[in-house]
Amino acid sequence: MELAHSLLLNEEALSKIPENKKNVFVFEWLRFLDKVLAAAQKSDIKEKQKRLVEQLTNQISESPGPPTRKLLARCLATLFSVGDSFAMFEAINKCNEFVKNKDDSPSYLPTRLASVACLGGIYEKMGRMTGRSYEETVQALIKSLKSAESQCRGETMLTLEKVVQGLGSAGVNSFKDVYKAAKVAMTDRAMAVRTAAAKCMYQLVNEAPFMSTTELETVVSLCFRSLDGSNYDARYAVAEMLGNLCATALNPKPGTTPAKAKLVKLEDVLGLLSTGFLRGGFGFLKSSTGGGNAAVNREIRVGVTHAYVEFIKCMGGLWLERNISVFLNHVLDLVANPRATPSHVDAVYARKCVSFIIRSVIGGLLGEKAQIAAAKEICQIIVRQMQTIGEASVEAVDSKAQTSDISGSQHVLVCALHELGCLVLSLGTSASPLVAEPATGIIEPVVSVLIHPSASARLSASWCLGSISVALPSQLTPLVDRCLERMNKLKSSPEAVSGYSSALAALLGRVYQCPLGIPHAKGKQIFNIAEELLRTANQNSRLSLQRTQSGWLLLGALMTLGSPVVKGHLPRMLLLWRNAFPRSVKELESEKARGDTFTWQVTLEGRAGALGAMLSFLLHCRELITEDVIRRLLAPLECTLTMLAHLPSVIKIYGTHLKASAAMVRLRMYDVLSLLPPQSYEGSYTGLLRELVAEFTLTDNPANTTTSLLRAMCHVDDSVILGSWLQETDHKAVEDQFEPNRKVDPCNLQPNSASGSGALEHDPHSLFVRCPVSDPIPGPLPLGVTVIDSSVRLYGLIFPRVAHKHRYQMLQHFNECIRQAKSTRQQAVQMNIFTAVLCALKSLSDTKTKLGPDDVKKAAFNLILGALSSTNPILRCAAGEALGRMAQVVGDSKFIAEMAQYSFDKLRTARDVVSRTGNSLALGCLHRYVGGMGSGQHLNTSVSILLALAQDFNSPVVQVWALHALGLIADSGGPMFRGYVEPTLSLVLQLLLTVPPSSVDVHQCLGKCLSALITSIGPELQGNSGSIATARLSCLVCCAVMQDHSDSLVQAEAVSCLQQLHMFAPRHVNLGTLVPHLCEKLNSPHLLLRRAVVACLRQLVTREAKEVRDHALALAGDEVGKEGKYGITESGIEGRLFAMCDTEVDGKMISDIQDTLVGMLQTLATKDLTRWLNLLREILSSTDSSSGPMDESVTSKVEEEDDDEEDNNDAVEFKAPDVDVTHPSVAPRWPTRVFATECLRKIIVACEEDPIHFDLEQARNAKKQKADYLVLHVSELVRMAFIAATSDSNQLRLAGLAALQDIIIKFCAVPEPEFPGHVILEQFQAQVSAALRPAFSTETPSDVTAAACDVCSTWIGSGVARDLNDLRRVHQLLVSSLGKLSSGKSQCALYNEAASTMEKLAVLRAWAEVYIVAVSHADPGGKEELIRSTDEDEFDNSGESLLTLVQSELPTLSQNWFYALKDHALLSLPQEYSNQLPAEGGAFYHVDTLDSARAHYRKSWPSILHALAIWLKEAGFAKLNKGANHVAGEPTLSDTPANLYSEEANAERLYLIIGICVEAMCNTTVPLPESTAEVCLHAIHALLESAWARAQVAKDPVLYKELLNVMNRVFLSHPGVKVHLAVMDVVKCVVIAAQEYLDFLKQTEESKPDADPPKDKRALLPLGGEGSETGEIIPGQSIVYATLEVCVGVMSRRVPALNPSAQATGFHVRSSPQLTDEVCLLLSNVVDVLTEMPSLCSVAGSLSVLPTVFHLLLGLLREMAPRGSDKHSTAVVTSCINSVRALLSSTRYDGDKKLPDWHRLIKSSLATIINRASPEGDYPGMDETTLLYVVTVMVMCAPKVVGQHAPLVQSAIRVFLDCWQSPNIPVRLKCCQLFTTLISKLSAEDAMPYIHVLAPKIVQYMYGCTAQHPTSDLEKDLLLACVNTFEMLAGIAEESKRITLLTVFLPILVSYLLDEKTLPSASRLHRKIHEESLSHLMKIGPQFPAQFRAIMSSQGELKSRLEAAIKLNEEMKSALLKAQEKAKAAAQPVKPSITLKTNFGSFA
Repeated sequence: MELAHSLLLNEEALSKIPENKKNVFVFEWLRFLDKVLAAAQKSDIKEKQKRLVEQLTNQISESPGPPTRKLLARCLATLFSVGDSFAMFEAINKCNEFVKNKDDSPSYLPTRLASVACLGGIYEKMGRMTGRSYEETVQALIKSLKSAESQCRGETMLTLEKVVQGLGSAGVNSFKDVYKAAKVAMTDRAMAVRTAAAKCMYQLVNEAPFMSTTELETVVSLCFRSLDGSNYDARYAVAEMLGNLCATALNPKPGTTPAKAKLVKLEDVLGLLSTGFLRGGFGFLKSSTGGGNAAVNREIRVGVTHAYVEFIKCMGGLWLERNISVFLNHVLDLVANPRATPSHVDAVYARKCVSFIIRSVIGGLLGEKAQIAAAKEICQIIVRQMQTIGEASVEAVDSKAQTSDISGSQHVLVCALHELGCLVLSLGTSASPLVAEPATGIIEPVVSVLIHPSASARLSASWCLGSISVALPSQLTPLVDRCLERMNKLKSSPEAVSGYSSALAALLGRVYQCPLGIPHAKGKQIFNIAEELLRTANQNSRLSLQRTQSGWLLLGALMTLGSPVVKGHLPRMLLLWRNAFPRSVKELESEKARGDTFTWQVTLEGRAGALGAMLSFLLHCRELITEDVIRRLLAPLECTLTMLAHLPSVIKIYGTHLKASAAMVRLRMYDVLSLLPPQSYEGSYTGLLRELVAEFTLTDNPANTTTSLLRAMCHVDDSVILGSWLQETDHKAVEDQFEPNRKVDPCNLQPNSASGSGALEHDPHSLFVRCPVSDPIPGPLPLGVTVIDSSVRLYGLIFPRVAHKHRYQMLQHFNECIRQAKSTRQQAVQMNIFTAVLCALKSLSDTKTKLGPDDVKKAAFNLILGALSSTNPILRCAAGEALGRMAQVVGDSKFIAEMAQYSFDKLRTARDVVSRTGNSLALGCLHRYVGGMGSGQHLNTSVSILLALAQDFNSPVVQVWALHALGLIADSGGPMFRGYVEPTLSLVLQLLLTVPPSSVDVHQCLGKCLSALITSIGPELQGNSGSIATARLSCLVCCAVMQDHSDSLVQAEAVSCLQQLHMFAPRHVNLGTLVPHLCEKLNSPHLLLRRAVVACLRQLVTREAKEVRDHALALAGDEVGKEGKYGITESGIEGRLFAMCDTEVDGKMISDIQDTLVGMLQTLATKDLTRWLNLLREILSSTDSSSGPMDESVTSKVEEEDDDEEDNNDAVEFKAPDVDVTHPSVAPRWPTRVFATECLRKIIVACEEDPIHFDLEQARNAKKQKADYLVLHVSELVRMAFIAATSDSNQLRLAGLAALQDIIIKFCAVPEPEFPGHVILEQFQAQVSAALRPAFSTETPSDVTAAACDVCSTWIGSGVARDLNDLRRVHQLLVSSLGKLSSGKSQCALYNEAASTMEKLAVLRAWAEVYIVAVSHADPGGKEELIRSTDEDEFDNSGESLLTLVQSELPTLSQNWFYALKDHALLSLPQEYSNQLPAEGGAFYHVDTLDSARAHYRKSWPSILHALAIWLKEAGFAKLNKGANHVAGEPTLSDTPANLYSEEANAERLYLIIGICVEAMCNTTVPLPESTAEVCLHAIHALLESAWARAQVAKDPVLYKELLNVMNRVFLSHPGVKVHLAVMDVVKCVVIAAQEYLDFLKQTEESKPDADPPKDKRALLPLGGEGSETGEIIPGQSIVYATLEVCVGVMSRRVPALNPSAQATGFHVRSSPQLTDEVCLLLSNVVDVLTEMPSLCSVAGSLSVLPTVFHLLLGLLREMAPRGSDKHSTAVVTSCINSVRALLSSTRYDGDKKLPDWHRLIKSSLATIINRASPEGDYPGMDETTLLYVVTVMVMCAPKVVGQHAPLVQSAIRVFLDCWQSPNIPVRLKCCQLFTTLISKLSAEDAMPYIHVLAPKIVQYMYGCTAQHPTSDLEKDLLLACVNTFEMLAGIAEESKRITLLTVFLPILVSYLLDEKTLPSASRLHRKIHEESLSHLMKIGPQFPAQFRAIMSSQGELKSRLEAAIKLNEEMKSALLKAQEKAKAAAQPVKPSITLKTNFGSFA
């Protein structure tokens, strides 16, 4: 195939290729040529053009297939447009000749089609350059139409469309002829021809003025005829044309309208459209009035519906805004016309059409402000309709007849209310202006409809009110109150009772969508009203029915509030249910005997209602359903079942109008039973199955009602053969009205008799059913259908539990039922039965149950075989599905083989389409459900048969089914199918190249088949072998063919296949062509294609986000023409996807779009910040076009505040080109803006990876290198967060506050380099406080206020605001929120009590966090220190600080904190202690909202607990005891106890806090977050810092031990250093407490020496400490042991080598621990605690503990200071050495009998550290300096002990010697210094061994330095240290020996002196040594005069050198003194030459 990639066709290569591959070769060449020509220049192809034209025109006669001819036409046209056009006329003439040829043979058809296509391509591309040649071409084409077959007719119409488009006004001469031809084609029997003709007409409308003037009515009439019997594609194409026609007529292009033409008015256009909508449009135009009440033609109505939408879209949003009143009135009048609603079903369909029109245009084209105006207009219409009703009712009183006004108005109201509800839902809280003013608001008109005579209007009004409450949750409770009040007032009106109860039901059903809920008491109120309605139902017969229905409706709605509300009413509910049904059969019989029609109706409605409430209970209160409740529910259900058996006779007696009520009872019973466990009603199966089977086999039902579930029961992949893809279009709402390709014949059975006819009035209980967000209006199907649906579902559920013999009987019965029924009824029965059987088989599969013995299998098989040959395709599909399911359930290979063989035989022999299609699918389904392994032996036969059937060109239907089955086999075959991939792929490619494009289904199946084949090959596609390369190329060619197909479904398959190819072989998918294709298809009107494109993009951006972005941006730079094609602007594909978030309504689609954007953001945002932030800013700051100027001023104002660093051009970067003003762009809607805000937060998170993003100085420096960092955009971030936080949408406000909090947290500590000591956020204080202020207003919802409180505390705690005046702005907001704490529970609330709990706890939490920060910022030394420190601040605030702001609120806060914690503690109790909870609720929670309150307490308690603990510590428990902190007149809670500050109260607080902390840290069910663990530990630490608290806890001896065990647990379960530090702080406090307790015992002992020691064994510590006399430390009972456990754990976690149980694996290389400062601090803390351990023990006990302590300390030292490590953990080493010094300095063992043990311990410790310091294994040895330190300390602290043991002394000396001999000078220096220290501290006797060894070494070094002077500072320091050491030695030497030492020492010192010759030129080092030596000599002289004199006199040279040096020193001193005096004189001011005569001194 590589040979195909050349400019000219390689004819030689082509001739060598097999015949069946030639078309692929040519297609591949044309693909290559298409790409090359598009990018070529004229010069590139000049030489070869002639030959190329020749080759291309030759291909026309080579019978090219559809994709090839399309490419051929494109290549020819491109060639003439790029190269010379001289050969164009010749090519046109040649094509014309082909068209004129009279040959009608099938073999000539491809040539004719190719020539027609080429003509189209040339005229489209070349346009007017073709001159007058078009006249001949048009005539030839039109002439050829007369004898052409459908393919040729379609292709000709497409070519004529291109001719019209290409020529424009130049082709005006032929337009009439084209129009005549298109008129005929518009009603062609082939739908593809109609579609092509409609497209041709569309172009004519654009170019030919007569279309929209003189021919307007004719064309409209033609459109209506064309719509009749059309399919979806034709309908949509005609509707587009009709919409464009109307728009052009109303708004013609300038200069195109003839002068005499009459101007068309809007009323005329709308009138034309309405005629089609109402009457179907045959011969009715002009004067005709139509044919009475003939049935409405649904195809025409739906087509006109599409046309309305297209018309408005063409006119644009601005036009709609201006004409909204006319438009709405006209469209709503359509349903008011009786012609639109001849029957109930037609009325429902008409309403759906009108709602679709309004929703499409108002929801899609208008911005939020215009939508609000539209909502007001709708309200005006509602008001007018209700006024009409009022007048009609007055008239009706006399005439006793309901006028047509009332029946018409109900439909208008339904549509208006539905749109109003949808509008408000889409606006969310932005709709608040619509309810702000009661007089002009929307609520009053909607409420007025609740008393409309029509039920459908009342129900729609109820639903609308529910929608208003979702959009504006603050309206929910007032609406409930209003309905309750009005219901009470109008209780005598049946309409009012019915209307207001349905409104209440709708409102209650929507509570779940309002996160803040409704007050709990409302539930109780509504329950009482419902109960009263039921109780009083029989008192007034006029109201009986309404009261009964309303009572149960309300109870059903009440159940949706869930268990918390229903729990209290359950006993009364059970009683109501029991009383609604007869108790026994006897009672039932007596019921039958009495009563009349009306009584029975009320009874049946009551029972249906009771069952409806029961259903709602089972759905929404699962927690309350116990076995006892089920048992009590079953009694009424069994009664119902018995009653149902008697009902037919009752209906016979009292009339058929009871049938509906009886059906409702059955429906509710079936639904209730399907929610109960099937085993609970096993005893009733017989009667129940009889009812169910009778239901769906239509035994008692004369109508041919079919179930709606059959499609759902079939597999989702079967949509190709069922046509159910229509459910996935944007037009599903109206296209549901009929099935695809439905005949005009009204008797034709539809696969679902109720398709699309869902309406609220079918089931009022649907008001409280939960609907998906994308389809908020509930649409229950008609009762007849839903009963059958429900019976089928229940049958499937029960079937697996039925005995085999009953299964057999039922299957046989089904066969009999089908046999007895005839024609259409037989199909209806068969469909219902098959749905039930499929449902049963599915249940068998789900429950892993077998079908049963052979007779059951046989019966089922026979049933299925009957349907496999049904003429109804959906039945054949169901039969195939059932066969597959049956094979899965049977699981018997023999049986499966029989089934497969049956199909094989049928396929071999049968020639009819029905058998072939059914059995093909049966094979596919067998493989699908049995899998590749289970059906492997049939694979070869199945594939070969299906491959043959797929080539049956005479029957596209057979091809479709065979290909679909082949795809199923490929999908399920797995590796076993691998051998069949090549032949299947080859077939798919050949079919794609030959099947006509009009056979869309075949192409779609080929796409699905290709997808399965790609999956089958899988990752092998990356390979390079010949077969794989061929397969890959085939796949790519197939995708190219499908991409170029005109149908969007086929294009969607192509995109999916390319997506799979990209997954398996990304290198081979060219993103350069794929991404532009995807961008273009994002604009497709077809949802399935857009969905496929977005799914593909979502996958692409996970790997190649940058490439996708770059390819898309390249499109934005193309010419304007392409910009329209791709829809990509400078904002790139990201901007396009954000725009789609606004326009899409499909939930899955929006989710995929958002995932794609997030994927791109995470990969690209940090590298391209400016672009992304500008994009987000555009989305957040843009408003509707009407508010443009205001927006500009805001933008410019904020621009001025921007940082100098930022580009002022950023704001205009994404300005789109000027758009036509008729189609203004709509500002992003609030959900998109919320998503944009979330994206902003994600960008901040993504930037965390690089710290430069949060460092302004570094970022500014890096900006010079064109780098971009987040910190440079802080002003933009704040601005965006501010816009979001102050918007009118609550969701956006919450997102904005969250973003603001993120910004504060991330940037609060970023310094401003230009203003040292300041941070960058200081400049945004005004914006922050302004963003927060609105959230604290009274009408703000609780969740927004709670979020704002969090931001407040974060802002105050961040420390950004330094000036208290700035801080007060935000602080004042928090102060204002304190008022909410004091408001009691009785206040009138809009929301649930849990919302109040959330808000109050948020306030307390915010204050707690502020207080914690305030205390941490303040100096712990007290207020005096604090004031002093703030006085030094640059702001003079009179000593105020953050703490002083909080201080005044502390008395109130501390009480509230305590109460909140008490609540939390109670709510944390396990279920079994729930009886301990206070009956009246807690301080901040309501007893009825326990469960929802718990979550709020869980979030808030840590901060509150920490704050309360700190407050108790700061205030001091002791002070509290005296009431010192009680401020007079402070606000207190009403239930504050008098003894608030007593010791008991303090103890309660203390134990509450410790208890909560310990409970949280020990909870095994809920994992504790690390931050919470930290807070708990800090709180306990804060408490235990108080001596009173420590003593209080010490009263219980177990508490501290438990606390230590908890610390051990926390340390084990949380690895964080901060947690470990906090653990050690608590452990320290415990140790202090233990020491204090010991001191207390000692003082008690001293004060009462005669008293007996306490006998209590449970004391915290025994007198004298742990260990007593024996020294035994008992694990589990010892504080010391528990402390050691924690210490050892922490040390071994941080330094694993200390863990003795850790096994050395030999795999890891030992490395010195590089520890952070925090870990060093942690280890130092552990060391400090270890040091205190012996003090808690008796002498004997301490000697038990000390070996462990020394082992840990010395081991830690050894690990912390390995030799050769660059960085030692100095802090830890120092701590260890200090600890050793402290331990060894203890005098408690002096005179004790344990003294020898102590000495032994010291010696062994010293020996251990010395011995273990040497290198061993992979340990490099201990650092010499550290070892020397330890040895020095130990020898100094215990000289006698060490001195008594010669080997130890020798070891110590060896350490000194090793250090002295080290090549490392710093080590030798340290050795010398420590030696000096040691000698100075030891006695002469102890020091002697060290002096004897080291002194000679030092002298030797000093001697060496006389000859070789030091060359570095270190060497100089070492020499001077040696001098100091020797001087010290001389001082401590014996008098007799001193002379000897000085005789050695003085000559060395003198030798270092310099004379006057050498001094000036000497180096700095030498001078220093000279000065120090002289200084020492001058010092030694006076110190030892006799010896000094003797030595000097004996050595004259020494004396003379010394004297010379002294003299020189004196001279230098005097010279320096003179120089200083001279400099001083020069610095004095010179006396002025002019002296003032006046003395100004007195003015000073």
